[in-house]
Amino acid sequence: MTRYLLGIDNGSQSTKVTVFDERGVTRASARVPLRPNDTPRPGVVEHPEDDLWDSIGAATRAALASFDGRPEDIAGVGLCTIRFCRALLRADGTLAQPVLSWMDERVSRPYEPTNPEVRYVSASSGYITARMTGRFRDTAANYQGVWPIDTDTWSWVDEPAIPREMLFDLVDPGELLGTVTTEAAAHTGLSVGTPVFATANDKAVEALGSGLADDRTLLLSLGTYIAGMTTGSRNVPDAKAFWTNFACRPGRYLYESHGIRRGMWTVSWLRDLLGDEEALNAGAAEVPPGSEGLIAVLDWLAPVEAPDRKGAFLGFDGRQGRFHLYRAVLEAIALTLCGNGAAMAAELGTEFDEVLVSGGGAGSDVLMRIVADAFGKPARRAEGGAELGAAICAAVGLGVHSGFDEAVTAMVRPGVRFAPDPGTHELYRRLRQTYEQVRGYTDPLFGWLARQ
Repeated sequence: MTRYLLGIDNGSQSTKVTVFDERGVTRASARVPLRPNDTPRPGVVEHPEDDLWDSIGAATRAALASFDGRPEDIAGVGLCTIRFCRALLRADGTLAQPVLSWMDERVSRPYEPTNPEVRYVSASSGYITARMTGRFRDTAANYQGVWPIDTDTWSWVDEPAIPREMLFDLVDPGELLGTVTTEAAAHTGLSVGTPVFATANDKAVEALGSGLADDRTLLLSLGTYIAGMTTGSRNVPDAKAFWTNFACRPGRYLYESHGIRRGMWTVSWLRDLLGDEEALNAGAAEVPPGSEGLIAVLDWLAPVEAPDRKGAFLGFDGRQGRFHLYRAVLEAIALTLCGNGAAMAAELGTEFDEVLVSGGGAGSDVLMRIVADAFGKPARRAEGGAELGAAICAAVGLGVHSGFDEAVTAMVRPGVRFAPDPGTHELYRRLRQTYEQVRGYTDPLFGWLARQ
């Protein structure tokens, strides 16, 4: 009898829920947008009210409504949520205050107790686990940065700065978090007692579902935050061109290049201004490589180390229209990640043979061709993502497949491959030097503007 697995991907802009069978075939899916973040003052970015839990409930109910089977046919749930958020909870697991987005400047600093109602401090995955199962457990693989985690042992440090009784118990990806409670069943439409399994941080879960398995492949994750990723078995804590995160396989690590904040958010922003995405992609495909001299500087959200940076378009001379603007952003994404990926590969002592591309932007043929031409390597569209990665974790936890390797082989399918054009690659190779140097000119300008 076929066993069905439900993958939850609670992202920065929406929650996506998909029902898969044990071969990774989609049987039902739904997506619910998140509400705009609350930004009451500079540096504060919060998810309004209980938006994360509300969107997970709505998306799960919608996916189950379109599923040919019954809720009790769902053998297990894989839970993936946004990384680097911070949830401050009461003793019963409900929110003591709104969830801090990963874009909130407070999450870059250690937790400081200011609210007497707070009993637990967790990542968003811990919060959703508490709401879903009533248990205060979470995946170790969603804690990095200022969290008091030992990245060698995947466990809390011996003397954490946050009192240990305020931290959740940790488990590895693929391990049981708990089962769906009566209250959570009413909220999501799932059956009471359905097992819920740990995954990892959302980028690592996306990498698993995309089929990333070795250090000769670079995965471009086209999300609100865009990064290049590869994987390995070494914890490399002091790298310069990348940082080491937990992978979605116990004991393995995900190496992430420097990235683009508000990356695909910028694409969505531009689409909302300029019109239909399908028309923009078609028009951008007709624009010559290099966008006839127009380049985009993708700092719509400034990095912490350069808070005065802004986004910009440079090089207007009257030839360019809306399709040039759109293509310039796509080229800036590809060329920025090409440079960042090359720096990461050099420090790791490897070379990439292929580029995997995942996320909503991977559906754009013009962007896939730009990626292949920028890297000078074949670019392959990933057919899976975080929802599939979450379902794989559930499949492993349930024993549907004997381990992660078997589950990935059974459930992940290779996507369409785009070959690079040598002539366009040479043009992009030269243009990349411009992108690597442009902030040396724009940073002083934006710094001067910030002081006026």
